Amino acid sequence: MSDEPTPDEAGTPAPVVPADAAQLEVIDVRRGSFGTGDTGDTSGFGGLNRVIAMPPASARPFGGWFDEVADLLEARLTEAGHTGAVEKVVVDRGEITFHVTRQALLEVVTHLRNDPGLRFEFCSSLSAVHYPAETGRELHVVLHLLSMTHRRRIRVEATAPDTDPHVPSVVSIYPTADWHEREAWDMFGLVFDGHPALTRILMPDDWPGHPQRKDYPLGGIPVEYKGATVPPPDERRSYS
Repeated sequence: MSDEPTPDEAGTPAPVVPADAAQLEVIDVRRGSFGTGDTGDTSGFGGLNRVIAMPPASARPFGGWFDEVADLLEARLTEAGHTGAVEKVVVDRGEITFHVTRQALLEVVTHLRNDPGLRFEFCSSLSAVHYPAETGRELHVVLHLLSMTHRRRIRVEATAPDTDPHVPSVVSIYPTADWHEREAWDMFGLVFDGHPALTRILMPDDWPGHPQRKDYPLGGIPVEYKGATVPPPDERRSYS
């Protein structure tokens, strides 16, 4: 064994986190069970504190084919005059995510689908998330794309503020996103500009609010179908 003093003996505690570890981006601290802390709860859940943190932007090289895709996408966007379209690239847990501006979202996915070196032909999922504490970026839309040609998967993410919840629809590029965008509108209130028929898909047409937003009531009166009506079949809207 070494005779050198341990960090504790030398008066300098050993670091809990390595010096070269990436610093997470903390966007919120949630307190209490389900975000509520004024219920008189005696179970202890009301004292919960949960830090909501996101992985930061990754530095090159990303590794493997990630750099190939990032380089090619950057080249195509530069040629099209969208040099600032990609805000950051995050590689985390073996997956790559391109964070793009909402204004350039349609341009980005067009290149991702059409370029022979990219060929992400299939949008397997489009979903949304609401982070009310992330001012100016409260609403996130997330696309999971698959390249069957190159056997690769990536994620594309864009944001919009609560005060202007608009993002371009990608249905013209990925028809499979049709009902996914309708669900994101229904549950989160994201307006997909250019969608062929952006109507509710789960809740009744006259339902107030968007149930999966963090600022939506947790349940009970007047949430559960109070005042909502379902018209007879011959009076319902057409889906065609």
